[in-house]
Order: sequence, then C-alpha cells, then structure tokens
Amino acid sequence: MMRTFVEAATGLPGILFTAALVVAVCFWLLVAVGVVTVDSCDADADLDAWSMGGVPVTVALSLLTVLAWLLNVAVTALLSVLAPSGTVTGVLHLLAPAGSLFVAWRLTCLFVRPLRRHFPVEPGPLADHRKHRRRTHR
Repeated sequence: MMRTFVEAATGLPGILFTAALVVAVCFWLLVAVGVVTVDSCDADADLDAWSMGGVPVTVALSLLTVLAWLLNVAVTALLSVLAPSGTVTGVLHLLAPAGSLFVAWRLTCLFVRPLRRHFPVEPGPLADHRKHRRRTHR
C-alpha cells in the first residue's frame, strides 16, 4: 500500500502537484521563521475573479495545492488498487489531475469564505482597486 501511495505521489502527472506542495511547504517554513510574511505575494494579485479573494494569495493557493495533491494521490492510488489495467484506467489516470484540480478549486472557494473575516482588507492600491471594481460592476 505504501508503494502505491509513493508511486501516486511521484509518478506522472501527479509529480506536478507534489512539486507544488513542496514549494508551498517551503514557503510556510519561511513564514514560520520570519523570512517572509503571509501577504508577501499580494501586491498585484486579485483572486476575486476565481472566487478565492478576501484572503492572502498564499493562503488560497496553498489550500488549493494541498487539496489538489490529496485528491490526486487518493484517486490515483484507488485507481491503481481497484481498477484493472487497461485503456480506460490509463485515461482515468490522465484525467485524475484535472478533475482533482477542479474539485480542489471548488473546495478552496468554500473554505476561503469563512477565512475572510480573519484577513480584513487593508487600505492601499489593491483595496482601492477592489472598491472601484465593486462600484462599477453593480
């Protein structure tokens, strides 16, 4: 079972999510030791169009990465264990990352909503842009 898990995490195309997860973990380690701040990547980023706004970009993208990685590894491992090898299983293995990313995005949108109250909008160019955009799109 452990071999299946490792193969799911390090095999193609799942290795892409694993690499992104390593980057996210390294970033949060840097935050923990005080080298960078949680909002250090927020200068020009606006995730409102993706329904993930209201929290720092690093929080939203880290959550998206963790969820996509977990879903992809779980689906890939289950396919390896339960599904017989063949063309259909091969296609499902290729579709698993895209499906995992889509489901992770929807879950991230749901999880970000309650987190917004912990990250109030600070005054600045991005906050002014959001206010202007809300006024013009109503």
